[in-house]
Amino acid sequence: MNFDYNETQSMIAESIKDFAEKNIRPNIMEWDEAQIFPIPLFKKLGEMGFMGVLVPEEYGGSGLGYHEYITIIEEISKVDPSIGLSVAAHNSLCTNHILTFGNEDQKKKWIPKLATAEHIGAWGLTEHNTGSDAGGMNTTAVRDGDSWIVNGAKNFITHAISGDIAVVIVRTGEKGDSKGMTAFVFEKGMPGFSSGKKENKLGMRASETAELVFDGCRVPDANRLGEVGQGFIQAMKILDGGRISIGALSLGIAKGAYEAALKYSKERYQFGQPISNFQGISFKLADMATEIEASELLLHKAAFLKQQHKPVTTLGAMAKMYASEVCVKVANEAVQIHGGYGYTKDFPVEKFYRDAKLCTIGEGTTEIQKLVISRNLLK
Repeated sequence: MNFDYNETQSMIAESIKDFAEKNIRPNIMEWDEAQIFPIPLFKKLGEMGFMGVLVPEEYGGSGLGYHEYITIIEEISKVDPSIGLSVAAHNSLCTNHILTFGNEDQKKKWIPKLATAEHIGAWGLTEHNTGSDAGGMNTTAVRDGDSWIVNGAKNFITHAISGDIAVVIVRTGEKGDSKGMTAFVFEKGMPGFSSGKKENKLGMRASETAELVFDGCRVPDANRLGEVGQGFIQAMKILDGGRISIGALSLGIAKGAYEAALKYSKERYQFGQPISNFQGISFKLADMATEIEASELLLHKAAFLKQQHKPVTTLGAMAKMYASEVCVKVANEAVQIHGGYGYTKDFPVEKFYRDAKLCTIGEGTTEIQKLVISRNLLK
Protein backbone atom coordinates (compact mmCIF):
# COMPACT_ATOMS: atom_id res chain seq x y z
CA MET A 1 0.00 0.00 0.00
CA ASN A 2 1.20 3.49 -0.86
CA PHE A 3 -0.63 6.44 0.66
CA ASP A 4 1.34 9.16 -1.13
CA TYR A 5 0.12 10.99 -4.22
CA ASN A 6 1.94 9.84 -7.32
CA GLU A 7 3.48 12.47 -9.61
CA THR A 8 0.38 12.72 -11.80
CA GLN A 9 -1.95 13.17 -8.81
CA SER A 10 0.33 15.85 -7.33
CA MET A 11 0.42 17.76 -10.62
CA ILE A 12 -3.35 17.49 -11.01
CA ALA A 13 -3.95 18.64 -7.43
CA GLU A 14 -1.77 21.72 -7.91
CA SER A 15 -3.29 22.48 -11.30
CA ILE A 16 -6.92 22.32 -10.17
CA LYS A 17 -6.13 24.13 -6.90
CA ASP A 18 -4.58 27.01 -8.83
CA PHE A 19 -7.48 27.07 -11.29
CA ALA A 20 -10.04 27.14 -8.47
CA GLU A 21 -8.31 29.99 -6.64
CA LYS A 22 -8.16 32.14 -9.78
CA ASN A 23 -11.44 31.29 -11.50
CA ILE A 24 -13.85 30.10 -8.80
CA ARG A 25 -13.09 31.69 -5.44
CA PRO A 26 -13.60 35.33 -6.54
CA ASN A 27 -17.12 34.50 -7.79
CA ILE A 28 -18.45 32.15 -5.11
CA MET A 29 -20.97 34.42 -3.40
CA GLU A 30 -22.15 36.10 -6.62
CA TRP A 31 -22.94 32.73 -8.18
CA ASP A 32 -24.47 31.41 -4.96
CA GLU A 33 -26.78 34.33 -4.22
CA ALA A 34 -27.95 34.78 -7.83
CA GLN A 35 -28.05 31.01 -8.50
CA ILE A 36 -25.87 31.46 -11.58
CA PHE A 37 -24.75 28.30 -13.36
CA PRO A 38 -21.45 29.57 -14.84
CA ILE A 39 -21.28 27.81 -18.21
CA PRO A 40 -18.10 29.68 -19.32
CA LEU A 41 -16.29 28.23 -16.30
CA PHE A 42 -17.19 24.69 -17.36
CA LYS A 43 -15.94 25.39 -20.86
CA LYS A 44 -12.58 26.35 -19.30
CA LEU A 45 -12.62 23.19 -17.19
CA GLY A 46 -13.29 21.25 -20.38
CA GLU A 47 -10.27 22.81 -22.07
CA MET A 48 -8.14 21.60 -19.16
CA GLY A 49 -9.49 18.05 -19.42
CA PHE A 50 -11.47 18.08 -16.17
CA MET A 51 -14.84 17.40 -17.84
CA GLY A 52 -13.67 14.13 -19.37
CA VAL A 53 -11.49 12.82 -16.56
CA LEU A 54 -12.30 9.12 -16.97
CA VAL A 55 -12.74 9.25 -20.75
CA PRO A 56 -10.02 7.49 -22.79
CA GLU A 57 -7.83 9.75 -24.90
CA GLU A 58 -9.17 8.18 -28.11
CA TYR A 59 -12.52 9.88 -27.37
CA GLY A 60 -10.95 13.22 -26.45
CA GLY A 61 -10.73 12.66 -22.71
CA SER A 62 -7.93 12.76 -20.14
CA GLY A 63 -7.71 9.00 -19.71
CA LEU A 64 -7.20 9.26 -15.95
CA GLY A 65 -8.34 6.93 -13.17
CA TYR A 66 -10.61 7.16 -10.15
CA HIS A 67 -7.90 8.26 -7.72
CA GLU A 68 -7.16 11.28 -9.93
CA TYR A 69 -10.88 11.86 -10.34
CA ILE A 70 -11.35 12.00 -6.55
CA THR A 71 -8.49 14.51 -6.33
CA ILE A 72 -10.12 16.80 -8.89
CA ILE A 73 -13.59 16.75 -7.31
CA GLU A 74 -12.13 17.16 -3.83
CA GLU A 75 -9.95 20.17 -4.71
CA ILE A 76 -12.80 21.97 -6.51
CA SER A 77 -15.22 21.24 -3.65
CA LYS A 78 -12.82 22.64 -1.04
CA VAL A 79 -13.41 25.99 -2.75
CA ASP A 80 -17.01 25.71 -4.06
CA PRO A 81 -18.94 22.45 -3.63
CA SER A 82 -21.64 23.49 -6.11
CA ILE A 83 -19.06 23.55 -8.91
CA GLY A 84 -17.69 20.22 -7.68
CA LEU A 85 -21.20 18.76 -7.81
CA SER A 86 -21.73 19.81 -11.43
CA VAL A 87 -18.33 18.50 -12.52
CA ALA A 88 -19.11 15.20 -10.80
CA ALA A 89 -22.58 14.85 -12.34
CA HIS A 90 -21.28 15.59 -15.83
CA ASN A 91 -18.39 13.12 -15.53
CA SER A 92 -19.76 10.20 -13.56
CA LEU A 93 -23.41 10.14 -14.62
CA CYS A 94 -24.10 11.37 -18.15
CA THR A 95 -20.67 10.89 -19.75
CA ASN A 96 -19.87 7.68 -17.92
CA HIS A 97 -23.24 6.11 -18.79
CA ILE A 98 -22.65 6.58 -22.52
CA LEU A 99 -19.01 5.50 -22.16
CA THR A 100 -19.99 2.34 -20.26
CA PHE A 101 -23.09 1.21 -22.13
CA GLY A 102 -23.01 2.98 -25.50
CA ASN A 103 -21.96 1.25 -28.71
CA GLU A 104 -18.99 2.51 -30.71
CA ASP A 105 -21.06 4.80 -32.93
CA GLN A 106 -22.77 6.35 -29.90
CA LYS A 107 -19.46 6.90 -28.11
CA LYS A 108 -17.93 8.59 -31.15
CA LYS A 109 -21.02 10.75 -31.60
CA TRP A 110 -21.43 12.10 -28.07
CA ILE A 111 -18.36 11.45 -25.89
CA PRO A 112 -15.80 13.81 -27.53
CA LYS A 113 -18.10 16.82 -27.14
CA LEU A 114 -18.91 15.88 -23.53
CA ALA A 115 -15.25 15.27 -22.68
CA THR A 116 -14.32 18.81 -23.75
CA ALA A 117 -17.48 20.45 -22.33
CA GLU A 118 -18.52 21.57 -25.80
CA HIS A 119 -21.67 19.86 -24.57
CA ILE A 120 -22.85 19.84 -20.94
CA GLY A 121 -24.35 16.55 -19.76
CA ALA A 122 -27.42 15.71 -17.65
CA TRP A 123 -28.71 12.39 -16.30
CA GLY A 124 -32.30 11.61 -15.34
CA LEU A 125 -33.67 8.91 -13.07
CA THR A 126 -35.60 10.65 -10.26
CA GLU A 127 -39.25 11.68 -10.64
CA HIS A 128 -41.64 13.72 -8.51
CA ASN A 129 -43.19 10.69 -6.83
CA THR A 130 -40.35 8.21 -7.24
CA GLY A 131 -37.15 9.16 -5.49
CA SER A 132 -35.61 6.07 -3.95
CA ASP A 133 -38.42 4.00 -5.52
CA ALA A 134 -37.06 4.38 -9.05
CA GLY A 135 -38.86 1.23 -10.19
CA GLY A 136 -42.18 3.02 -9.79
CA MET A 137 -41.38 5.66 -12.41
CA ASN A 138 -44.18 7.06 -14.52
CA THR A 139 -42.22 8.42 -17.50
CA THR A 140 -42.93 6.00 -20.34
CA ALA A 141 -41.58 5.22 -23.79
CA VAL A 142 -43.77 3.40 -26.33
CA ARG A 143 -42.25 1.87 -29.46
CA ASP A 144 -43.37 3.41 -32.76
CA GLY A 145 -41.45 1.97 -35.70
CA ASP A 146 -37.82 3.09 -35.55
CA SER A 147 -38.59 5.54 -32.73
CA TRP A 148 -40.05 5.72 -29.23
CA ILE A 149 -42.67 8.18 -28.02
CA VAL A 150 -41.81 9.47 -24.54
CA ASN A 151 -44.16 11.16 -22.06
CA GLY A 152 -43.58 12.20 -18.46
CA ALA A 153 -41.13 14.24 -16.40
CA LYS A 154 -37.99 13.92 -14.32
CA ASN A 155 -37.08 16.21 -11.44
CA PHE A 156 -34.05 17.21 -9.39
CA ILE A 157 -31.96 16.89 -12.56
CA THR A 158 -28.56 18.58 -12.60
CA HIS A 159 -28.15 20.71 -15.76
CA ALA A 160 -31.73 20.10 -16.91
CA ILE A 161 -31.92 23.59 -18.46
CA SER A 162 -28.36 24.16 -19.68
CA GLY A 163 -27.52 20.59 -20.62
CA ASP A 164 -27.03 19.72 -24.29
CA ILE A 165 -27.22 15.95 -23.81
CA ALA A 166 -29.30 14.00 -21.29
CA VAL A 167 -29.19 10.28 -20.53
CA VAL A 168 -32.65 9.40 -19.21
CA ILE A 169 -34.06 6.15 -17.88
CA VAL A 170 -37.72 5.64 -18.80
CA ARG A 171 -40.26 2.85 -18.39
CA THR A 172 -40.69 0.53 -21.37
CA GLY A 173 -42.32 -2.33 -19.47
CA GLU A 174 -44.44 -2.91 -16.40
CA LYS A 175 -44.19 -0.63 -13.38
CA GLY A 176 -42.03 -2.13 -10.64
CA ASP A 177 -40.25 -4.53 -13.02
CA SER A 178 -36.49 -4.04 -12.72
CA LYS A 179 -36.24 -5.13 -16.36
CA GLY A 180 -38.99 -2.79 -17.48
CA MET A 181 -36.82 0.32 -17.94
CA THR A 182 -34.56 1.49 -20.75
CA ALA A 183 -31.96 4.27 -21.14
CA PHE A 184 -32.03 6.75 -24.02
CA VAL A 185 -29.96 9.77 -25.02
CA PHE A 186 -31.94 12.96 -25.58
CA GLU A 187 -30.50 16.00 -27.33
CA LYS A 188 -31.47 19.61 -26.75
CA GLY A 189 -33.90 20.80 -29.41
CA MET A 190 -35.76 17.52 -29.88
CA PRO A 191 -39.48 18.32 -30.33
CA GLY A 192 -41.38 17.54 -27.14
CA PHE A 193 -38.23 17.62 -24.99
CA SER A 194 -37.88 20.64 -22.70
CA SER A 195 -36.92 21.81 -19.24
CA GLY A 196 -39.31 22.86 -16.50
CA LYS A 197 -39.16 24.40 -13.07
CA LYS A 198 -35.75 25.38 -11.71
CA GLU A 199 -35.39 24.55 -8.02
CA ASN A 200 -34.66 27.30 -5.47
CA LYS A 201 -32.28 25.40 -3.19
CA LEU A 202 -30.82 25.67 0.30
CA GLY A 203 -27.30 25.05 -0.97
CA MET A 204 -25.36 24.03 -4.08
CA ARG A 205 -27.01 27.06 -5.66
CA ALA A 206 -24.54 27.52 -8.51
CA SER A 207 -25.26 23.97 -9.67
CA GLU A 208 -28.40 24.05 -11.79
CA THR A 209 -31.24 21.73 -10.75
CA ALA A 210 -34.54 21.55 -12.65
CA GLU A 211 -37.16 19.36 -14.34
CA LEU A 212 -36.90 17.53 -17.64
CA VAL A 213 -40.26 17.37 -19.44
CA PHE A 214 -41.30 14.94 -22.19
CA ASP A 215 -44.48 15.69 -24.13
CA GLY A 216 -44.84 13.26 -27.00
CA CYS A 217 -41.08 13.42 -27.55
CA ARG A 218 -39.95 11.15 -30.39
CA VAL A 219 -36.50 9.67 -29.74
CA PRO A 220 -34.83 7.44 -32.38
CA ASP A 221 -34.14 3.84 -31.43
CA ALA A 222 -30.53 4.62 -32.43
CA ASN A 223 -30.37 6.72 -29.24
CA ARG A 224 -31.13 3.70 -27.04
CA LEU A 225 -28.23 2.71 -24.76
CA GLY A 226 -27.92 -1.06 -24.49
CA GLU A 227 -30.76 -3.52 -24.65
CA VAL A 228 -34.41 -2.76 -24.02
CA GLY A 229 -35.17 -3.42 -20.34
CA GLN A 230 -31.60 -2.91 -19.10
CA GLY A 231 -31.96 0.76 -18.07
CA PHE A 232 -32.47 0.24 -14.35
CA ILE A 233 -29.65 -2.29 -14.12
CA GLN A 234 -27.38 0.15 -15.96
CA ALA A 235 -28.41 2.97 -13.64
CA MET A 236 -27.50 0.97 -10.54
CA LYS A 237 -24.03 0.31 -11.96
CA ILE A 238 -23.57 3.97 -12.83
CA LEU A 239 -24.59 4.93 -9.29
CA ASP A 240 -21.80 2.72 -7.93
CA GLY A 241 -19.36 5.18 -9.49
CA GLY A 242 -21.62 8.12 -8.67
CA ARG A 243 -21.33 7.31 -4.99
CA ILE A 244 -17.58 7.66 -5.23
CA SER A 245 -18.22 11.09 -6.79
CA ILE A 246 -20.46 12.19 -3.92
CA GLY A 247 -17.92 10.79 -1.47
CA ALA A 248 -15.23 12.95 -3.11
CA LEU A 249 -17.55 15.95 -3.02
CA SER A 250 -18.19 15.29 0.68
CA LEU A 251 -14.48 14.97 1.37
CA GLY A 252 -13.81 18.32 -0.28
CA ILE A 253 -16.54 20.03 1.75
CA ALA A 254 -15.24 18.51 4.99
CA LYS A 255 -11.66 19.54 4.26
CA GLY A 256 -12.69 23.05 3.22
CA ALA A 257 -14.76 23.56 6.37
CA TYR A 258 -12.10 22.01 8.62
CA GLU A 259 -9.28 24.14 7.18
CA ALA A 260 -11.35 27.30 7.62
CA ALA A 261 -12.15 26.34 11.23
CA LEU A 262 -8.53 25.47 12.02
CA LYS A 263 -7.32 28.81 10.62
CA TYR A 264 -9.99 30.78 12.49
CA SER A 265 -9.28 28.98 15.79
CA LYS A 266 -5.66 30.12 15.64
CA GLU A 267 -6.56 33.71 14.81
CA ARG A 268 -9.52 34.26 17.14
CA TYR A 269 -8.40 35.39 20.61
CA GLN A 270 -10.49 35.11 23.75
CA PHE A 271 -9.28 35.56 27.33
CA GLY A 272 -5.87 36.56 25.99
CA GLN A 273 -5.16 33.48 23.89
CA PRO A 274 -6.22 31.79 20.63
CA ILE A 275 -9.37 29.70 21.07
CA SER A 276 -7.46 26.70 19.65
CA ASN A 277 -5.76 26.53 23.08
CA PHE A 278 -9.03 25.61 24.72
CA GLN A 279 -9.76 21.92 25.03
CA GLY A 280 -13.37 22.36 23.93
CA ILE A 281 -12.13 23.64 20.55
CA SER A 282 -9.03 21.48 20.14
CA PHE A 283 -11.02 18.30 20.76
CA LYS A 284 -13.51 19.32 18.06
CA LEU A 285 -10.62 19.79 15.64
CA ALA A 286 -9.17 16.39 16.61
CA ASP A 287 -12.50 14.65 15.90
CA MET A 288 -12.91 16.50 12.60
CA ALA A 289 -9.41 15.65 11.38
CA THR A 290 -9.74 11.98 12.35
CA GLU A 291 -13.08 11.49 10.63
CA ILE A 292 -11.85 13.25 7.48
CA GLU A 293 -8.85 10.93 7.39
CA ALA A 294 -11.12 7.87 7.74
CA SER A 295 -13.40 9.18 4.96
CA GLU A 296 -10.46 9.64 2.63
CA LEU A 297 -9.08 6.15 3.19
CA LEU A 298 -12.48 4.50 2.70
CA LEU A 299 -13.07 6.53 -0.45
CA HIS A 300 -9.74 5.63 -2.02
CA LYS A 301 -10.26 1.95 -1.20
CA ALA A 302 -13.55 2.10 -3.11
CA ALA A 303 -11.73 3.89 -5.95
CA PHE A 304 -9.10 1.15 -5.99
CA LEU A 305 -11.76 -1.53 -6.38
CA LYS A 306 -13.48 0.47 -9.13
CA GLN A 307 -10.19 0.97 -10.94
CA GLN A 308 -9.50 -2.78 -10.77
CA HIS A 309 -12.99 -3.57 -12.14
CA LYS A 310 -13.84 -5.40 -8.93
CA PRO A 311 -17.27 -5.30 -7.20
CA VAL A 312 -17.60 -1.90 -5.56
CA THR A 313 -21.27 -1.67 -4.59
CA THR A 314 -20.76 -2.26 -0.87
CA LEU A 315 -17.57 -0.20 -0.46
CA GLY A 316 -18.96 2.59 -2.64
CA ALA A 317 -22.07 2.80 -0.48
CA MET A 318 -19.96 2.74 2.70
CA ALA A 319 -17.67 5.49 1.40
CA LYS A 320 -20.56 7.68 0.26
CA MET A 321 -22.55 7.17 3.46
CA TYR A 322 -19.65 7.79 5.83
CA ALA A 323 -18.07 10.70 3.99
CA SER A 324 -21.41 12.48 3.51
CA GLU A 325 -22.37 12.18 7.18
CA VAL A 326 -18.88 13.32 8.20
CA CYS A 327 -19.03 16.40 5.96
CA VAL A 328 -22.34 17.47 7.53
CA LYS A 329 -20.87 16.99 11.02
CA VAL A 330 -17.63 18.80 10.18
CA ALA A 331 -19.45 21.72 8.55
CA ASN A 332 -21.68 22.01 11.61
CA GLU A 333 -18.70 22.02 13.98
CA ALA A 334 -16.90 24.55 11.77
CA VAL A 335 -19.80 26.96 12.17
CA GLN A 336 -19.79 26.31 15.93
CA ILE A 337 -16.07 27.09 16.18
CA HIS A 338 -16.64 30.37 14.35
CA GLY A 339 -19.42 31.28 16.75
CA GLY A 340 -21.56 34.21 15.62
CA TYR A 341 -19.26 34.90 12.67
CA GLY A 342 -19.97 31.40 11.36
CA TYR A 343 -23.57 32.44 10.90
CA THR A 344 -22.61 35.28 8.58
CA LYS A 345 -21.71 35.26 4.90
CA ASP A 346 -18.40 36.98 5.65
CA PHE A 347 -16.85 33.58 6.39
CA PRO A 348 -16.94 30.49 4.15
CA VAL A 349 -18.27 28.00 6.69
CA GLU A 350 -21.93 29.06 6.42
CA LYS A 351 -21.89 28.03 2.75
CA PHE A 352 -20.18 24.73 3.49
CA TYR A 353 -22.90 24.17 6.09
CA ARG A 354 -25.67 24.76 3.54
CA ASP A 355 -23.98 22.80 0.76
CA ALA A 356 -23.11 19.78 2.90
CA LYS A 357 -26.62 18.48 3.47
CA LEU A 358 -27.20 17.49 -0.15
CA CYS A 359 -24.45 14.89 0.16
CA THR A 360 -26.56 12.76 2.53
CA ILE A 361 -29.48 12.88 0.06
CA GLY A 362 -28.22 12.94 -3.55
CA GLU A 363 -27.51 9.70 -5.45
CA GLY A 364 -29.12 7.67 -2.68
CA THR A 365 -29.90 8.83 0.84
CA THR A 366 -27.97 7.64 3.88
CA GLU A 367 -30.86 5.27 4.58
CA ILE A 368 -30.63 3.78 1.08
CA GLN A 369 -26.86 3.31 1.50
CA LYS A 370 -27.52 1.36 4.71
CA LEU A 371 -30.04 -0.74 2.82
CA VAL A 372 -27.51 -1.47 0.05
CA ILE A 373 -24.77 -2.32 2.55
CA SER A 374 -26.90 -4.52 4.77
CA ARG A 375 -28.41 -6.47 1.86
CA ASN A 376 -24.95 -7.25 0.53
CA LEU A 377 -23.69 -8.25 3.97
CA LEU A 378 -26.63 -10.59 4.48
CA LYS A 379 -26.53 -12.31 1.07
